[in-house]
Amino acid sequence: MKPLPELAAFLESLPEPHILFDAKYRILSANAAYRREHSPDRSVIGRHCYEVSHHFAVPCDQAGESCPMAQSLRSGQRERVLHLHHTPKGEEYVNIELSPLPGPDGETAFFVEKMELLGVAHGEPAHQGLIGRSEAFQGMLRLVARAANSRATVLLLGESGTGKELVARALHEASPRAAKPLVAVDCSSLPETLFESEIFGHERGAFTGANAAKAGLVEAASGGTLFLDEVGDIPLSLQVKLLRLLETGTYRRVGSTLLRHADIRVVSATHRDLDQMVADGRFREDLYYRLSTFPIRLPSLRDRTGDVRLLAPSLLERVAAPRHLQLSASALKLLDAQTFPGNVRELRNLLERSALLCDGDLIEAEHVQQAIDTGRRPTGAPRQADMSLALTLPAGAGAESVPDFKALERTALRAALAAHTGTRAELAFKMGISERSLYRKIKGLDFPCTPPAA
Repeated sequence: MKPLPELAAFLESLPEPHILFDAKYRILSANAAYRREHSPDRSVIGRHCYEVSHHFAVPCDQAGESCPMAQSLRSGQRERVLHLHHTPKGEEYVNIELSPLPGPDGETAFFVEKMELLGVAHGEPAHQGLIGRSEAFQGMLRLVARAANSRATVLLLGESGTGKELVARALHEASPRAAKPLVAVDCSSLPETLFESEIFGHERGAFTGANAAKAGLVEAASGGTLFLDEVGDIPLSLQVKLLRLLETGTYRRVGSTLLRHADIRVVSATHRDLDQMVADGRFREDLYYRLSTFPIRLPSLRDRTGDVRLLAPSLLERVAAPRHLQLSASALKLLDAQTFPGNVRELRNLLERSALLCDGDLIEAEHVQQAIDTGRRPTGAPRQADMSLALTLPAGAGAESVPDFKALERTALRAALAAHTGTRAELAFKMGISERSLYRKIKGLDFPCTPPAA
């Protein structure tokens, strides 16, 4: 069955890439925009869509991918999916909108796919943007693609270092506001006394030191996106002012009676548990619901299986420039085995240390291991002095059996002094305290012999 010539002519006139295919996945038509962006050197007519886009030998749903055609046949309506397609520039994320079309008998016979490159994300190492292909990453990216074209306020949730500002930038750049400013506000760094003035601006004479009128960050973001980072750190007393902006789209400069209109889209982010903060009375419930019209949770790096191998070369290129370094297979394997509680930020720092420890052009596993060891922090470990004292306690002595810590410390110090044969400076170093502190502690003991001072 062939489609009407008028349909192919209509698709040809559209500025976005479109293809037309039948129920057997065979491409019947591809417009100029598609040929230019996706297949400049080879015709796709007569080939299967899954072969062209994914290099699959079978339809998407038989190869572990979501198939918009299969979904449309089940639902009988238009479907949208996010796919990772092969393009002349490599593998790139593509927003697909599929529409079913009836044949002469009224039954669904053809399908039209509209494609839009999501240029802010990549499925392979890239110079900039979001990078990943794990299921957790793609799940997050699908929500970003859904929210980008809307005016809905988006709340980004996730651990520190997961790239919330990068995702906010991706939302902005994939939106109709991309040509206007993206203004980022670090709410945790703004003093309470300056918060209102910085966000909304002030008039001359509004307060001491206000020698001239000043536009706020809301005005700076006009027509674009205002990104409120660490929104959970906004003092409770100021949250009502932000709520008014979100509810009415209006605000006043400090010291002014003039009501101004804000043409902005608000994206916020936090690593805090806002639900618990609301329950504790530390965050306004009405503001929470205004900010979280469309919440997106960013996965931690440990949940993004396989993405470290994609992220590492790209991050290394950024932190090691102008050097051109590469990672050996063993170095990548060691990186992939780490849990990265600091997420992408920790991975970036680790790669920068590894680059500094490498004199050649290839970073090996030993460079990475050395970087891990030099940067490792004692998570939850006792202080060095406590560890040294604990090591010298008599067998069987413990905090639970000696409720007076001072007595426990004196017992440990006596044991250390009795066992030590070197200088006072050596003992202080061994115990992780200064020589002066050791001297003060010894003065408090009735001990017959102390180590020599030098």
